[in-house]
Amino acid sequence: MLGLYGAITYSVEQRRHEIGVRIALGARPQDILKMVVGQGALFASTGLGVGPAGALGVAQIIRGLLLSVEPLDPAVFLFVALTAALFSLVATWLPARSATKVDPIVALRYE
Repeated sequence: MLGLYGAITYSVEQRRHEIGVRIALGARPQDILKMVVGQGALFASTGLGVGPAGALGVAQIIRGLLLSVEPLDPAVFLFVALTAALFSLVATWLPARSATKVDPIVALRYE
């Protein structure tokens, strides 16, 4: 989740000029928030789709390392997926919230 947070924060910082132009042209904070959270949701959904498939492939290899948990326990898979989705939402929402506070004058003056 730290990687997702870092990637989205970096993306928002790189797109500060674009976000400033959007705000100057009348984009509402909700529009900016939706744009940035949508980008993060795309990354997170890709990870949530690929992660369980990889975990299924590795489950039998690490069977001996698991204590009191079956390698293919659906409750564990569901818990991990829901926890990852929640943390992904928070990791995406924080940079998105800061993107809504971009001052268009400062962002446009920078270039």
